[in-house]
Amino acid sequence: MRAVGALIGALAAVSVGFASGAAAYDAQSKQWYLETMQAQQMWKVSTGKGIKVAVIDSGVNADTPSLKGQVLVDEVPKSVAYGATDDQLGHGTSMAELIAGTGADGGLQGLAPGAKIIPYRIELEGLKGGAEEREKTPDLIEAIRAAADTDAQIISMSFGAVGPSSKEKEAIEYAASKGKLMIASVGNKGQTKGAIGYPAAYPYVLGIAAVDPSLTVPEFSSSGNYVDLSAPGDGFPGWCDATFRSYCDDRSGTSPAVAIAAASAALIWSVHPDWTVNQVTRSLIDTAGRTWAKDEPSKYAGYGFVRPRMVLKDPDYDAGSAHVDPLAKDNGGDLLANSASAASPSPSPSSASPAPEKRSTGGTSAADSAAESTDDSNTLWIALAAAAAAIVIGGVGVAVMRARRAR
Repeated sequence: MRAVGALIGALAAVSVGFASGAAAYDAQSKQWYLETMQAQQMWKVSTGKGIKVAVIDSGVNADTPSLKGQVLVDEVPKSVAYGATDDQLGHGTSMAELIAGTGADGGLQGLAPGAKIIPYRIELEGLKGGAEEREKTPDLIEAIRAAADTDAQIISMSFGAVGPSSKEKEAIEYAASKGKLMIASVGNKGQTKGAIGYPAAYPYVLGIAAVDPSLTVPEFSSSGNYVDLSAPGDGFPGWCDATFRSYCDDRSGTSPAVAIAAASAALIWSVHPDWTVNQVTRSLIDTAGRTWAKDEPSKYAGYGFVRPRMVLKDPDYDAGSAHVDPLAKDNGGDLLANSASAASPSPSPSSASPAPEKRSTGGTSAADSAAESTDDSNTLWIALAAAAAAIVIGGVGVAVMRARRAR
């Protein structure tokens, strides 16, 4: 089973220029990975239709042009969300648009525009409104269990905190036993060699690292034993703040990489609705771009870079056993195979235990976020004594430093 203990981060961004309004801004022209991943070709096969993604984040603004009709606010249990799904930071809305945005009025184009978003707002660094807002904002444990009890297939978590929680781990296992694909950012602490934290470090959660426009793992992306896959996460737009008046260029971090990975899974699951989470996970791993052996994942890029196109273009793709977890060795078992013993009833909001730390959508823990909010915004190269390896994402060569990670 995966060991416990670490730090995490997600999106650290800086504004290097922005438009006066979203309508006057062409976000898609700056979403470099859409061409790299051959999105137009993939959309001829799948747009993610029929797939629901639970976005646990700072909330989601369902009224941005790109998200109109894409956010299923009414499907959030009111007993858990207390009616609060509005986004006070802009972060969760950016993640939702990267997953399922329509691109309307020059907004962000989601990689899976046919998917739908179920928003869960949790208490993250920067939540406004004091005690009143905190009272109607569920903790992560409640949000995960609530999402597990819905028909959302994917749970996207672009945030993290220091230290594990037994109650939080139980919630993760509960969601895993319900067949949910959970995806989280490994963090933006690569420059300081900060460890990967939670929820990415929990078993049954796919930890996602970032890749930059040069198709290289940037130095800010955290590395370690819990990196499972990598996805584009550097150098494209996101909402500047919760005023939703403009996008800021050059958003960078493992947060957007999680959104792209979640959207990739949605594209695949939409075409194969009868697949289990094991098969979707296996397809992401098997088709990931890498030049190293699959059983020797890189501590920087994991099993490789997500390439949903490789699954979509092959109508005869074999995803293997529905009942065998491809990461069972890492996870310490297969909860789907033992769901009766692993799943416990979801507690009521009043009985749920709070998470041990306030989470940050930046590349730091809550305590560090203010001081280091822009540290990871630049495109940086990994300078390590490892040989460069060429890997392929969507048919394009990628240079990435890799090293065998100890397990």
